[in-house]
Amino acid sequence: MLNPEILVKYERDGLVEQEHRGFIVLADKKHAFDFTGDAKNSPFYLRSCAKPLQASLIIEYNLDLTEEEIALCCASHAGENIHVNIAKQILEKFELDESLLKCGLHKPLSKTKQQDMLVKGEVENVLQNNCSGKHVMMLALCKANGWDLTDYDSQEHPLQIAIKNKIYELCKVTKEYPITKDGCGVPIMSMPLENMLYGYLNVFCNPKYEKIKNAFLNNPYIIGGEDRTDTFVMQNSDGLIAKVGAGGLCIVVNTQEEQAFVVKISDCDMKARELVVCQVLKNLKWADIQCDRTIKTLHGEVIGEILIKC
Repeated sequence: MLNPEILVKYERDGLVEQEHRGFIVLADKKHAFDFTGDAKNSPFYLRSCAKPLQASLIIEYNLDLTEEEIALCCASHAGENIHVNIAKQILEKFELDESLLKCGLHKPLSKTKQQDMLVKGEVENVLQNNCSGKHVMMLALCKANGWDLTDYDSQEHPLQIAIKNKIYELCKVTKEYPITKDGCGVPIMSMPLENMLYGYLNVFCNPKYEKIKNAFLNNPYIIGGEDRTDTFVMQNSDGLIAKVGAGGLCIVVNTQEEQAFVVKISDCDMKARELVVCQVLKNLKWADIQCDRTIKTLHGEVIGEILIKC
């Protein structure tokens, strides 16, 4: 049985009405040395935390992409104009058509963009999918290597085999764990939390992948965008890499200390995840990012607080 710890409590006028449990793991390149909660070395799906690991193939295959384009390939973006325009730019560079994308449709994550589209009577576009950058990258890799473009989402496709092998190498995975389809339809691996950290440290603290590190550090808004936790962390810190993933995940790398931590919130609550990440950053003295922890009525009256237990 997994044993997540209570990390967040919502206390309204003395009564606890909401709790969020989860895990925190801190590691360097060699070993994990601090744990909150006991995950029993169980695997979790990487979800969008896989993106910078998948993007390592940009370097392996010497794909001609700018820092901004690499950032989009690693992004779980909010579907704003800046993200869509870069996706179009990559498609044009590799003479690809957006009809080849298999990521599917959803409304932009940006509330501002949603409102703008509502006013203009526009419908969502595939490039506004928060995984479109990853899918554009996958098509570009297929085009560069002469691989079939129509089934790049198949687990047996040469691209997905290359991605799996590279991720296992970076993350020091030596046994098979479950593989499923991510929300956007491509294969996604699972592994223990500490292995995720090894992978991030082996990308972001390795000169070989410096272009990926710089893509994050120099383009935090492209990585996420409006109201995205990873963008929020990177814009309010120095030398930190952050990447969120569905399933309550967020990984942060201190590129100067060459350490990283992962937060996994069991019920996948995004607000709880952000609060815990910011508290861990403060505990480690990596950054002091202020988050509002008051519970208020619609009239602005404070009637409680959010307690972070880590």
